[in-house]
Amino acid sequence: MNPNSNPVWTLVWTFGLMSLFAVGGANAAIPEMQRIAVDVRHWMTDKQFSDIYAISQLSPGPNVLIVTLIGYAVAGIAGAIAATFAMCLPTAILAYGVSRLLSRQSTSRWPAIIQAALVPLSIGLMGAGALILAQTTDRSLVAAFVTGVAAVLASATKVNPFWMFLAGGILGFAGVI
Repeated sequence: MNPNSNPVWTLVWTFGLMSLFAVGGANAAIPEMQRIAVDVRHWMTDKQFSDIYAISQLSPGPNVLIVTLIGYAVAGIAGAIAATFAMCLPTAILAYGVSRLLSRQSTSRWPAIIQAALVPLSIGLMGAGALILAQTTDRSLVAAFVTGVAAVLASATKVNPFWMFLAGGILGFAGVI
């Protein structure tokens, strides 16, 4: 696209295409969102991106809210609406078509093979998103340690994530991280 083009159309093109590759939802596309928003388009800094991500995760609603916030940062209300529809509509149409195809009675094994292949792909994309966010926010050893402890607690225990958010917020408010 032309770099001087309308930012709303740039958002539509960017997120419309990205939505087709976001296997596992919007969180799976976080690394690509960060790369495009920060490194390619220079719409925001790493810190602004991580702040937008934090707000999108703390706010009630779907994970795709990050797209809305990026769109808003780039082109206001029109950008928010355009980015959200661009991220949701192509995927919804594709999911509808695939679900209709998979619901047909068939003896073919390919639907099961595709579904089994998408699981590790989705997990890998979400892991890459976590790594990108950790790299953009953990600017000290203490912050990296807190991130590591939270990751271990989240994966190895049944501790409510609210308590980890609260502990991180207190440490941030106290100036430790």
